[in-house]
Amino acid sequence: MDGPDERAGTDDMNARDDEADAAGREGEPDEAGDGADAAESDDEDDADAAESDDEPELPPAVDLPSSLALPFLRNGDLEIVGRLVQASNTTLLVTITGDVPGRGMITAGAVYKPIRGERPLWDFPEATLAHREVAAHAVSEATGWQIVPPTVFREAGPLGPGMLQLWVATRDDVDILALLQSSDPRLRRIALFDAVVNNADRKGGHLLVRPDGIIQGVDHGVTFNVDPKLRTILWNWRGTLIAPRELQVLALLRPKLAAGGPLAATLAEHLDGAEIEVARARLDELLGSRTFPHPHPDWPAVPWPWY
Repeated sequence: MDGPDERAGTDDMNARDDEADAAGREGEPDEAGDGADAAESDDEDDADAAESDDEPELPPAVDLPSSLALPFLRNGDLEIVGRLVQASNTTLLVTITGDVPGRGMITAGAVYKPIRGERPLWDFPEATLAHREVAAHAVSEATGWQIVPPTVFREAGPLGPGMLQLWVATRDDVDILALLQSSDPRLRRIALFDAVVNNADRKGGHLLVRPDGIIQGVDHGVTFNVDPKLRTILWNWRGTLIAPRELQVLALLRPKLAAGGPLAATLAEHLDGAEIEVARARLDELLGSRTFPHPHPDWPAVPWPWY
């Protein structure tokens, strides 16, 4: 259950961190916990062992449709090249090399989050964050909004099972705060998506503005909780009417999420039954109210730090 954060040597960790910042991809999900220090130390040792003496470059961003990206991510050869060190959980920069139909042999960047690098959380089951990232991608694909970059779960990886997500090229000249204050309409569907998946960590740094102008979201490891957990910086539309086209997308999503539906079957590989049932209830509530949700009175409305 996805999305991103770790790998490096000792002296060059900070250098890699600076490179990640320059690429516009912040890895700082609020998925903290006090455990897993020993496991994370082991991860760092393993990651160091896989590292060459040369300073790694940022992995190449290759734009692939999901139909090509998903099998490529599942089957390509994976090599660790760096680490996003701001993240609470291990998030590694990797390259994937493999044959893509119609494009031949290519190498593309990706983010790899091994389960063994997840820190325990008091309100989420252990070893489930990578699965939640994959589940969030499945919902994104089912809506047709393509909010989440192509994401898969890989059983085999350098540090064991984990989430793998295609690296996204981003613009470095976008003022995220100004974007939020402007109530940019491209963010509306992300706000709705977050309400469906119960995203507890929608920060500004988890929004990626691509060169083509599309805005995508990453870091969905703390989603699909059975309790109301929505924390987001996208409250601009709270209490306002959901647009007809948006309602149509949500309505089409409902049979896919119904028991026996294709989306429910996919989610069952990554979530438990109660989490899927509560996701249906959230969707029904949105369809019934036809409005964007308000913050829950018993839960912080905005993650901290907000970016």
